[in-house]
Amino acid sequence: MLRSAAMARARVLVIPGFGGSGPDHWQSLWEERYGYERVEQGDWDHPEPEAWLRGLDLAVNREPGPVVLVAHSLGCALVALWAPSAPANRVVGALLVAPADVDSALHTPEEVRSFSPLPLHPLPFPGVVVASRTDPYVRFVRAEEMARGWGARLVDVGRLGHINADTSVGDWPEGHLLLEELLGPDR
Repeated sequence: MLRSAAMARARVLVIPGFGGSGPDHWQSLWEERYGYERVEQGDWDHPEPEAWLRGLDLAVNREPGPVVLVAHSLGCALVALWAPSAPANRVVGALLVAPADVDSALHTPEEVRSFSPLPLHPLPFPGVVVASRTDPYVRFVRAEEMARGWGARLVDVGRLGHINADTSVGDWPEGHLLLEELLGPDR
């Protein structure tokens, strides 16, 4: 698959959520297929906001050039929390997939509540929020609210659950097309 000029110049950083992304998750498959780099965290099952923020900050600052963030679930909350401290003009875009509602005790596990309250301020870089109408970790109307608050485009993917390995999206080529669209040919 051909990559856009922006993708050739920017390093794609994959940001999994709570529990990490297993070998069959589209994020892991993208890492393998396209050579993207995972933002590693010390403990995927006991997320600590300060440690995760440091991990993201180190990963971005380790790269010499522009980066693109590809976050899933709790990773989206991490990006929103980290965004105000993003190095100027380094992040060229963010694909925020199946954002978990860390503010809701009904939709997310207790382990992620330490990432609350979720900031809903405009991101300092272009973003696309991808949401499913059957995601157990966020109501669709809440995902719409996140997209508006972050100044991001919302993509409704219908009924794809949490858009992970459990929903059988495989390497999710439709998602990769969204990443390519986000960057555009002229970036």
